[in-house]
Formats: sequence, structure tokens, C-alpha cells
Amino acid sequence: MPAPSPSPDTTAPATAPATAPASAASAPTAAASARTRFGPVALVVSAGVSVQFGAALAVTLMPRAGAAGVVTLRLAAAALVLLVLCRPKVRGYSRSDWGTVVAFGVAMAGMNGLFYQSIDRIPLGPAVTLEVLGPLALSVIVSRRLVNLLWAGLALAGVVLLSGHGGGGFGFGSLDPAGAAFAVGAGAMWAAYIVFSARTGRRFPQADGLALAMAVAAVISLPLGAVEAGSDLLVPSTLALGLGVAVLSSVLPYTLELLALRRLPAPTFAILMSLEPAIAASAGFLVLHQAMSVFDAVAIALVIAASMGAVRSQIGKKAQQL
Repeated sequence: MPAPSPSPDTTAPATAPATAPASAASAPTAAASARTRFGPVALVVSAGVSVQFGAALAVTLMPRAGAAGVVTLRLAAAALVLLVLCRPKVRGYSRSDWGTVVAFGVAMAGMNGLFYQSIDRIPLGPAVTLEVLGPLALSVIVSRRLVNLLWAGLALAGVVLLSGHGGGGFGFGSLDPAGAAFAVGAGAMWAAYIVFSARTGRRFPQADGLALAMAVAAVISLPLGAVEAGSDLLVPSTLALGLGVAVLSSVLPYTLELLALRRLPAPTFAILMSLEPAIAASAGFLVLHQAMSVFDAVAIALVIAASMGAVRSQIGKKAQQL
């Protein structure tokens, strides 16, 4: 007969009691479960901090290279870094796999291009506030739980409040219409990015799909950046700042989000994006010296409460299924 499988008791010290207390046995399991649940949330929040401070740095670079030039520097540098680090294989994938990664790259190029055109015209806080409407709309469309719709509504209330008073008094009425339209378009592409990022993460190992999609996005943006900035893209100081923007705004956050989306449902991820206006307002204040009003603080509290409520409800749902 086959040998029996070893049990945990066979590795215990000889002086150990025959049966361990249930609480002691369950404590490590509970801690591991908590790390499993909150780990993806921490990844998303860290990605948000990185991308918004990267956006603030990009604003300081735009006078040198223009919005399209900054996008090209960001995506090209990020693609180069990821391709070197990941060394993704290009064989063994189906036509559907390649279609997914190309769609991911197109969404990434569109999201970045439209967003940088937006912050070239309007302040960072209102731009991100308008942009986040895309993920919020996605969360409402795909959610199947009433409580998630309620949290999305609360987050939307915060977004509306921030939009009216963000950036030290910049309401939508004082915003450049083209800049506002670019921000809304970036939000639509952001929603597409969420969908195709999750699909890419399931089809490609590690960050291989991200590296390939970033290369697609860089190829798409290169002609636009070259036309707008020309040889200014090759100035050493501009290249150095562009690399910093790429790491903060692309390499680090996209990698963290790709890892998070493998373990976090898309609706929860989308509602977590409600934190972006708050992070952007903080980055604008610290880097670009854009003041925040009392209304900004109230709006930030609303979107944080909505995001945390959505996460807690999702965790509660999972706990009931265990």
C-alpha cells in the first residue's frame, strides 16, 4: 500500500501537546488571509500615488517637449525598461492573445495621449476628477450588487464636488473646453485599459503582456511626439526627466496594477480609482503648489469613504463564500 502523506504533527517537537489550541492554529491562517485580501488594494493605492506624482513631474516637463513629446518619452522609456527587464517571448501565443495585447497597447496610448493633452490645458486635480468618471461608469455597468452601486454613487458625489472646487477654485465653468473633453476621453480609455489589462494579465505570464503592450503604445505615440517636439526629445536633461516620468507613471504603476488585477475584481478596482482625484490634488499641492480648499477636503473624504466601503463590501462577500 502507498505510504501515508505526512501530517503537520510529524514535524512538531516531541514535547508538543497532541492537539494544538484552535485559536493558535487559526491565527496564522487569518493573518495570511488578511494579507491576501488587502495586498491587491495596497498595490492599487501605491500605483495611484506613483502615477499622480509622475503626472505632476510631467507637467514641469511639458514646456520643453510639449504634451505629445512627454507622452512619447514616457511610453518609449517605459517600453525599453520593461522589455529589458521582462524579455518577453513572442512565440507560442494565439491570434486572440496578440489581439488582446494590441488592444491593451492602443488603450494605453489613448489614455496617456488624451490625459496629457488635458493637463496641458487644465489643472491636474480637475483633469483627474473628470478622467476618473470612466472607471466609475465601468463599475456601475459591470456591478451586480446594489451596495457597489451605492458606493459608486457616493464616490461620484465626491467627484462632482471636487470638480466644482478643485485646484484652488477651478470649477468646470472656468476650464478650457478642449482640456475637459480630453480628460473625459482619457476616462473612457482608462475604462478600456482596466478591461484589457485584466485580460492581458490572465493570458501572459508575469509582466510580459505589459511589456509588449507598452511597446505597442510607444510605437503609436512616437510619430506624434516626433512631430511636436522634434530634436528637443534628445536633449539629455529632457531625456532624464522623461525617464523619471516613465518610471513613476508607467513602469511602476502599471506593473502594480497588472499584479493587482489578477486577484482583484474589476468592479472593485474601478471604484478604487476614485482615490485618484485625492492623490492628484495632493501631488498638485506638493509639486505644483496648487492650493486645496475646504471643498476639496470634503470631496477627498467622500471618495476615500466610497473606496474603502467598496473594498470592505467586496471582502465581506468573499468571506461569506469561504
